[in-house]
Amino acid sequence: MTEEEVREHTAAICAALVAGDVGQVVEALSDELKRNPGEVVAMLPLPAVAAELTQLEGSGGGAAYVALLDLTSETEHLELQLRWKDRNGEPRIVEVSHVSRRAREAEAEAAAAAEAEAAVEGGEEASET
Repeated sequence: MTEEEVREHTAAICAALVAGDVGQVVEALSDELKRNPGEVVAMLPLPAVAAELTQLEGSGGGAAYVALLDLTSETEHLELQLRWKDRNGEPRIVEVSHVSRRAREAEAEAAAAAEAEAAVEGGEEASET
């Protein structure tokens, strides 16, 4: 299993999430995770409006890779970590976990508050000169 193979498989997972193709995601799971795919599917933001691989790191001399995905649905934004390992010559997802999860409303409110604060600070600086 190479980094490029994992990168390609992760890109396919991102595309499947945006397309709403849960079957493709389940197909990428290890046999152990396929026994109870509902736990993994429940963690996914479906339907996703955006999905992007933001980081890929190898460990164990290429025996495993950890992919960090940035996912956005209509209601939330989250980071999901996928651990990939070689299973019978194919990269398979052996672990899925949330790194962070935020409601999109809260994210938008925080961004608006930061912009308002920057505008006030900018206005104060301009009035002092």
